[in-house]
Amino acid sequence: MIKTTILTTVLFLFLCQLTAQEIYFPPAGEWQEKQSSEFELDFSEAVNFAKANEYSGSKDLRQAILKGFEHEPYHEILGPTKRRGGPAGMILKNGYLVAKWGDTKRVDMTFSVTKSFLSTTALIARDKNLIKDFEEPVVNYVWDDTFEGEHNSKITWKHLLHQNSDWSGQLWGGFDWADRPPQDQSIDEWRSRELHEPGTYFKYNDVRVNVLAYSLLNVFRMPLPKVLKKNIMDPIGSSQSWRWFGYENSWTTIDGLKMQSVSGGGHSGGGMFINTEDMARFGLLFMNNGKWNEKELISEDLITEAMQPSTPNPNYGYMWWLNSEGDRNMENIDTDIFYAAGFGGNFIIIDQKNKMVIVTRWLEPSKLEDFLNLVYKNI
Repeated sequence: MIKTTILTTVLFLFLCQLTAQEIYFPPAGEWQEKQSSEFELDFSEAVNFAKANEYSGSKDLRQAILKGFEHEPYHEILGPTKRRGGPAGMILKNGYLVAKWGDTKRVDMTFSVTKSFLSTTALIARDKNLIKDFEEPVVNYVWDDTFEGEHNSKITWKHLLHQNSDWSGQLWGGFDWADRPPQDQSIDEWRSRELHEPGTYFKYNDVRVNVLAYSLLNVFRMPLPKVLKKNIMDPIGSSQSWRWFGYENSWTTIDGLKMQSVSGGGHSGGGMFINTEDMARFGLLFMNNGKWNEKELISEDLITEAMQPSTPNPNYGYMWWLNSEGDRNMENIDTDIFYAAGFGGNFIIIDQKNKMVIVTRWLEPSKLEDFLNLVYKNI
């Protein structure tokens, strides 16, 4: 009887250890590879598709940005840019690298993928209780005139994270109304438009994203790249090559120190410059609900909250795109996946059910669904 109990206990501990090791977390500077066939998978067709469907825009990203946003009044490059590389990507299964293509160590701009890094710093602020509730008005935290007035004073952290605040104003020389304005209206119509009640109208808008970055800078009282490095990027073993930039004029003084407020994308240059492998590590953290090995870096409850859709846009969470039912739903792909997306075809796709992370860079954006259909062909 005693022997049976001991054997049972040993077996239980062994199974617990096996479960704990089910997900592989690569140490800094390393990544264990496995053949996709070990998981009875084959990604060769998807990889060939990604390599054959490169983003059609210029490799000179300064020119690509100016061309892409040429209809915006007063648009200019204010932050650094970098000539891009070719298609690159990685597919992880249970944390193991099972497919890769291109130069995965090359640092490139990642444009609006930056927004998912930005929202992560908001989750850190909430975890540390620096923000007590995302339903609180931001004016309670930012004392200057950024959120003054009847309209802006109603805006909460959640509104900014969901991009449905309709914040009105100017930041770092950029007007909110001049960012992706309707092309069938005049400048006077843009300026005099009727404001929507915060929380009722979704608008993808980099000026308002930068307002969130500026507000979080005021909460942390230190540059957001330092916050991200200490709390996320160093613990997950990322390289030291990534950089997060703002604009040449996005400087403020806090506690007597001059600090740069970073941008949430590369719309006017700047944003996150990062390699494919670091993007995959970041994705793996979210795939595992905020835990790296057994260390919790972000509360699982907060990650769940971050993936809840807003009322005006069922395909958008806290600066992550959702594949739930809506205008951006990819019908043959599981509705539970979520992803970061950036100009030029930069994507981090998170699949918690199948324990997969897919990073693809410089894929023609309109080809994402076709690419994913090939990834999931045999799953």
